[in-house]
Amino acid sequence: MAKLFGDTIRILEWEELPDSVREIPKDCNPLDQGLFMAHQAEWCSLIHAHPLCIAEKGRRTGITYATGLDDTITASTTRTDGGSDIYYIGDTKEKGLEFIGYCAHMAKVMATAMAKGWAGIEVFLFEDQQPDGGTRMINAYRIRFASGFKIVALSSNPANIRGLQGIVNIDEAAFHKNVQAVIDACNALLIWEGRIRIISTHNGQKNPFNQLIQDARAKLNPYEVFHVTFDDAVANGLYERVCFVKGKAPTPEGKKQWYERVRKSYGTNTEAMKEELDAIPREGSGVAIPGVLIERCMSEARPIVRLSLDDGFKLRDLEYRDSWTNAWMDENIKPLIKLLNPKNEHVFGSDYSRYCDMAGFAPVEIMQDLTRKVPWALEMHNVPTRHQEQILKYIIDRIPRWKCGAMDATGNGLILAEYLADKYGYDRIFLVMLNDAWYRENMEHFVQLFTDGMIDLMRDADVKNDLRALVRIDGIVKLPKLRTADTKDNEIKRHGDMAIALALGDFAASKDLPGRRMEVSMANPWQTTRMFEGY
Repeated sequence: MAKLFGDTIRILEWEELPDSVREIPKDCNPLDQGLFMAHQAEWCSLIHAHPLCIAEKGRRTGITYATGLDDTITASTTRTDGGSDIYYIGDTKEKGLEFIGYCAHMAKVMATAMAKGWAGIEVFLFEDQQPDGGTRMINAYRIRFASGFKIVALSSNPANIRGLQGIVNIDEAAFHKNVQAVIDACNALLIWEGRIRIISTHNGQKNPFNQLIQDARAKLNPYEVFHVTFDDAVANGLYERVCFVKGKAPTPEGKKQWYERVRKSYGTNTEAMKEELDAIPREGSGVAIPGVLIERCMSEARPIVRLSLDDGFKLRDLEYRDSWTNAWMDENIKPLIKLLNPKNEHVFGSDYSRYCDMAGFAPVEIMQDLTRKVPWALEMHNVPTRHQEQILKYIIDRIPRWKCGAMDATGNGLILAEYLADKYGYDRIFLVMLNDAWYRENMEHFVQLFTDGMIDLMRDADVKNDLRALVRIDGIVKLPKLRTADTKDNEIKRHGDMAIALALGDFAASKDLPGRRMEVSMANPWQTTRMFEGY
């Protein structure tokens, strides 16, 4: 047994190690070519090629295990051959003990010469430097090698590790109390060609760990990002290795049951499952468009006309309903048409609803600098589809320099959208199926309008709430299923209705319709007139 250093409290007994460490197969050979799964080997190649690496991973995919084996070899290697001190910083004391246990077991399995002079796992007090210049003593675990290097696992989050030198592993970084401070402190290691590996599952989209990854992918920092999911590990033989460790024979039926058991263990909490297994950070309470950006684009109070009908309206005879709607439009819509600038092109976005939510309609004026200005808006609740068609035709027939419109054609909205496309042309009325593919393709541009200040809205609490309802789900900006109360009428529920109408308006404004003057159907004289109007 090697001589123990004076700061060592005691040697940890093997029985004190976690089961996950002690159950590693005795005949495991770390030098065997097939020990690592493909993604583990790829990760080890990456951390040798680059000094700054991030592993964005699903749980129990073996990245920490592979890092421990690689670090054991590094620490047992002489300086001339690339040896180095290793520091492991976990989010809990137990994680540090587990990691040091992996390294201890691997040192035993390797050739005796590599572990010569190794006493075992030492428990000692680590002097942690504080930002104010003071120090504090924290528990730590250590393995010393004949090479003169060591592996140290710190049992709590260090406030400052600028005094260390070597390779630093920050494990489960997204769950550290102040991971940004730890990362900043590690950067000093680079002066003497140290290396930093940051390993973690996700802990929400707004976590500094996720922001570090986004910055790396945007080339705003020099980190290399490695991405591996639970499914990647399964494809690379995770189930078969689980069976090997447990002494069971792998079978196709067993693999299916095992996989489904893991997935179904999350129940209905699919966001947690995707974060834990698929490395997709969950949204939490975050929104796609910050409230401060929304308010910045709300320049003034503008009209929002609302038509809300009771169930008795549809029971009246058709002649009465049509006449009543015409009178309502002359009184409420006609004055709004006068607010539209005849010098600018106009488009519109329309989100359909019949009973549950608000149907939203937003005319969009395309300004000279391409800003999307919304001079007013229309909301309809419990309005029969026939009369929604009547109202939209009234508006479209009077919009100056009308270019095109985009309509929600999802579900029952398809009926209204087709009626209007039949009248005005499918090249000017875009029927939009609101699905993930459309959201993925178009919502980022809509969100960017607020960042760039390229949209000019009315100042209204419901419009703001609708826009704040947009969230990123699996990386796609869209609406969650949750509905909110309308601020003007608590009996009415909203589902981001005006946000979708505005997004559809932006979609229509982005449409380039080259040569539409030439595409005139002579069989439709109304369309011929409308196409040339205003030019």
